[in-house]
Order: sequence, then structure tokens, then C-alpha cells
Amino acid sequence: MTIAIVTDSTSDLSPQLCGQYGIRSVPLYVLFDGKLHKDGLDIRPAELFTGVRAGKKTPSTSQPSPAEFAAVYREALEGADEVLSVHISSLLSGTVGSAQLAAQEFGGRVAVVDSRTVSLGLGLRAVRAAELAREGRPLAGIVAELERVAPAADLRFTVDTLDFLRINGRIGGGAALLGGLLNIKPLLVVQGGRVESGGRARGSKKAMQELSAHTAAYIARHGGARAAFLYTAGGEATAQELADSLGGAAYENLGAHEIGAVVATHAGPGAYGVALEPPR
Repeated sequence: MTIAIVTDSTSDLSPQLCGQYGIRSVPLYVLFDGKLHKDGLDIRPAELFTGVRAGKKTPSTSQPSPAEFAAVYREALEGADEVLSVHISSLLSGTVGSAQLAAQEFGGRVAVVDSRTVSLGLGLRAVRAAELAREGRPLAGIVAELERVAPAADLRFTVDTLDFLRINGRIGGGAALLGGLLNIKPLLVVQGGRVESGGRARGSKKAMQELSAHTAAYIARHGGARAAFLYTAGGEATAQELADSLGGAAYENLGAHEIGAVVATHAGPGAYGVALEPPR
């Protein structure tokens, strides 16, 4: 019994990793400057940053249609017996709903999982599913393992500027101004399927220290971990610095990956962080 794995572009998995693990990724859409773009294919986050700072209207996003998911499932089932489709939190996007509608067409051969996370938190979940499928685990067993891991998974990041949180209405203009004057770096986490505040740090150095300490503590607590580092344009060096700060910690590093346009619109340039899961 072979199982194909499908995810979406908010997983922020590179084409190389998708190819390595045989994962199909369905793109979300970004409406910007009067045009509809496929996330990760037709537009890069740096283009959004430049446009928004130039005064263009804040981008909006939309999920793939059920028909688009059905086409991917149909293709996947030509070479597999079943499909496991793992997606961005239903509290952040309607993507899961579209996938579930499409799945109804295939008589129980397609299972859809709400990851309750986003970005490389979702990416790590899709990779785990692909590994389990290659090991011959049944569909129900893979779903059960993803549900078991979900509460222990962790996604944490910081932003370099408060401007994009202000533009997107996540914080008020006064708070953004004061935060900028005080050099406040918010720490953001994914909890309960939403992006929430995880505290704040005074300055870039303190933010790095807090992210590093949190990651090291996670690895120690779980006796190891799998990690993937994330960044937006301008944040690649700090993402690598975060990885380097862990020294000889016993964890599996899946590398650093750029956040796609859907999530990057809110984070802005220079953001970085880490997604963590317990070891296999």
C-alpha cells in the first residue's frame, strides 16, 4: 500500500526538499498590485516588501480551489493507493476546507490533516509523514503519529521591524513607534493554531539569545530534536547565526529556508526563527 504526501506552499519547503521526500506542494495565492500570483512561483517576498514600502496596497491571500486539490490528488493516485494531505492551520487559512471538499470525490482514498501550524512547522510535519509513508506505515497510523507529535511541536520567530505588523493591523501605530524607539523585538509563536505573542526582547542581540536558549532547552527536554530554520529576505545570516549558536547540541538540522510570500507579508524583511519537532 503506497501513500502519496501533499502539502501547500505555506510549508515553505524548498523544491529540493519536496523532491527529496516526494512531497507535492499546492500553491496558495497572493493578490498584489492588481495581479493574482501563485505563492512561491510567481512572486518573491522581496517584491512585496518593496511594493508595500512604496505605498502599494497591502497584499491579500487566498487558498487553492477544491478543483485544484482534486487535480493534484488525481495525479497522485495514479502512482499511489492513498493520499495524505497536510495543511496550514484552519485558523489561519481556508486551505484545509478546500482540501476536504476535494477529498470527498475520492471515496476515502484521501485523508486531510489540519497541522494547526504554518511555515516550516507545517513543513516538518509533511516531511515526517513522507518518511513514515516510505517505511510502509498505514494511513491511519501516519495520521495518528502526526496528531501525537503536534502538541510537542514548536515554531518561534522574531521580526527585524515592526512596520509590517503595523501595516497589517497586528499592532497599532503608537505601539510600533514606541517599539521602534525602544528597539523592541517581538517574539512570536504558533500556539493553538494561531500566531501569538511569545514575549519581547530589548534589541537584536537579546532576541537572538532568547531564541537560542529556548531552542537549546527544547532539545534537552526532548532528548534531541529535528529543526528547520526560517527567514525572510535579509534574515538568512541571522538564521544561520541561530543555528551556529547551538554548538554541539544533539539535533537534526534540515537547514535554513526562506519564508514564502503569504507569511512574509506579515513578518517583513529580516525576520528569522526556528521550527522544532521531537526526534523520530
